Amino acid sequence: MKRRIKLVISSITSAVLLAPVVTMAQLKPPTTGETGLPAGSIFDIIKNVMLWLLGILGFVAVIGFVISGIMYLVAAGDEKRQETAKQAMYYSIIGVIVGLVGLVILYAVQKLLGGQSGSTTF
Repeated sequence: MKRRIKLVISSITSAVLLAPVVTMAQLKPPTTGETGLPAGSIFDIIKNVMLWLLGILGFVAVIGFVISGIMYLVAAGDEKRQETAKQAMYYSIIGVIVGLVGLVILYAVQKLLGGQSGSTTF
């Protein structure tokens, strides 16, 4: 009796779990436009992500510059607080330089591997 119950339960479970597979087998695969995936090249996707991140980096850098400037003004002659403000400004500048170097490397790789002549436009 227990075997029969296990067999019925496993048959019902298999039928429920495999029903979507049988249904999906009758559908045609979606084309590129229907999937919602970008149709551009991998480089274009990476370039767009890098430009988006560079925009965020620029926004954060401006905020870092402003905050470190305010920290320096509010220090009021306290050497330790002035050094902290100078370090914050230094780190903001280094962050911007690293972001710009990443963008330059991206365009250099495109130039080397892309085989394009002429200048690359932003």
